[in-house]
Amino acid sequence: MVEGSWGADAWGADAPDTVVHGDNLEISRTLPDGSFRLVYLDPPFNTGRAQRHRAMQAVRDPEGDRAGFGGERYRTVIRTLYGYDDRFEDYWGFLEPRLAEAWRLLDDRGTLYLHLDYREAHYAKVALDALFGRDCFLNELIWAYDYGGKTNRRWPAKHDTILVYVKNPAGYYFDNATVDREPYMAPGLVTPEKAERGKLPTDVWWHTIVQVGGAERTGYPTQKPEGILRRIVQASSAPGDAVLDLFAGSGTTGAVASALGRRFLLVDANPDAVEVMRARLPHARFLAAAPAASAASASPASAPPASASASASASASAAPASAPRAPAAMSKMQESPRTAMSKMQETSGVSDATPLGSRTSP
Repeated sequence: MVEGSWGADAWGADAPDTVVHGDNLEISRTLPDGSFRLVYLDPPFNTGRAQRHRAMQAVRDPEGDRAGFGGERYRTVIRTLYGYDDRFEDYWGFLEPRLAEAWRLLDDRGTLYLHLDYREAHYAKVALDALFGRDCFLNELIWAYDYGGKTNRRWPAKHDTILVYVKNPAGYYFDNATVDREPYMAPGLVTPEKAERGKLPTDVWWHTIVQVGGAERTGYPTQKPEGILRRIVQASSAPGDAVLDLFAGSGTTGAVASALGRRFLLVDANPDAVEVMRARLPHARFLAAAPAASAASASPASAPPASASASASASASAAPASAPRAPAAMSKMQESPRTAMSKMQETSGVSDATPLGSRTSP
């Protein structure tokens, strides 16, 4: 059940927290330029298989087949099965136009966080360098965890990669003073005061996955922990800013943004995801987009966004210079990331040996 239909005028500076069920590319094309301070994208990882998670619950039953504390008997009740298809024949044909829209929708001080794993992260880096310009690259964040099976045939893959790009390298918003601190690995090497306060995170984030019996667990596959999103939202937006997530899934971005006083727009085409978010974000407005209804009002992906933010906020960094226009390399997004980068280097004279600080946008 939804409260209304998505339209081109459904989002603005005064819009409430909103969840939209529909095609994120079509929906993003109806949004005004420069509408968001922060865009977080957690697209399917192209694992080549369908993702499934079935929620189960133990219910007390004298005839149950499981023994519990104090000799109590329990039976297992199978709840809802959530899932989505993570198999793409043309993964980059799917993702690249959405990255182009993310660039357009960032305001002049905005930041994009793209969350992937080892399967596609290296291609994404090349594609984003071509799309944003290499001088807009801010960080490669590593989210490290330790769970699940481990192979003996190679080093077990136990991390995700989050690529961070800014709209304007001369004036992006970043305030790490508000970020949750973490313990020192060697507290004896610092003063007691520093050890008690903790240290600012680096670009490697050790954080557990969502616990099976944890309070924030929704049962949706690939749900990301609130601690990871909290750090992102705290550092790259201020209270009152607008946050966009085009692959909303279980709604973690919205839950964190709301708790921190930011506004959010979440989009997902999976009805299972919308069902989970309805339970998790009961205060939000839920809308549905008609298939392909937004195509007529679509904004060209290469159009340069306005520099005005959808919501004004105080910042901890210097006043921005005007944002760079869309790089010419954007027209190459229909090519493979490898081809796009090769051509970009040929035309700009930039090579991998060129120091990052001396590079300019192609």
